Amino acid sequence: MRDATHLDPADHGSEETRTLRPLAVLEQLAVAGQTYTLSQLAARVRIPKATLLRLIDSLEAQGYVTHMPDARGTDRGIALGPRAAQLALATLANNTFTRACRAILRSLVDVIGESCNLTALDGDTVLYIERVETAEPLRLHMQAGMRVPLHCTASGKLFLSQMSLAERRQILGRLTLTKRTHRTLTDQALLEAELDRLAARGVGIDNEEFVLGMVAVAVPITDAASGRVLACLAAHAPTARASLGDLLEAVPHLRENAAKLATLIDASEGLTPMARHRS
Repeated sequence: MRDATHLDPADHGSEETRTLRPLAVLEQLAVAGQTYTLSQLAARVRIPKATLLRLIDSLEAQGYVTHMPDARGTDRGIALGPRAAQLALATLANNTFTRACRAILRSLVDVIGESCNLTALDGDTVLYIERVETAEPLRLHMQAGMRVPLHCTASGKLFLSQMSLAERRQILGRLTLTKRTHRTLTDQALLEAELDRLAARGVGIDNEEFVLGMVAVAVPITDAASGRVLACLAAHAPTARASLGDLLEAVPHLRENAAKLATLIDASEGLTPMARHRS
């Protein structure tokens, strides 16, 4: 492993600036919404490529970044690693954001009677940031920190639907559209048509596509100034208790609370870096 603490003679800037370089790299990867090549990342964080290569090697060895296949299948795209997600969750679990977020989710659960989740885009998966469950005994067991697929979940399909066509196809090209139930869309053309419909509606829908007998809807949490998708607010329920139509009737409540969460996220200067998303 190359030593990321070694500085090139040509390096400029203060010692403090050089010390903060790892954070600059992680933050840039977090807001990207895509993988970067070494050259692309070097240009954005203004770090010499030789220095950045050593820094990436060190961060990758510790699990903070990883290399992912690009559109041609070449293992060169740089993205956040699992340890960055763990750090983000630990941060969220120990601040006022979590308490305020749970209070909003709890009030929503009290109104609609079903479990609600705050989710974020994390690489090519959906990450559960926070969750409040219904008191009903029949429910799907999930918890913060869990990841679920993009192609067959309400939040995942919503994230995909809000992307540019180029970014969406880049991600779909990397995904394996695994069949989770007989309702899962595994044909990319059919999935893209569904995503176009969801984009027009501004909601995400899971009609027993992830877990048989479970339905879900999701709405975006957006930045008021830019319209950028920050996260998703989702609710799901067993079909034994609620239909997809029942959850769709709750969309106005979801949107109302998504606006509250957007204000909360803005007040806390955004989600942790790995959970930010540029649509």
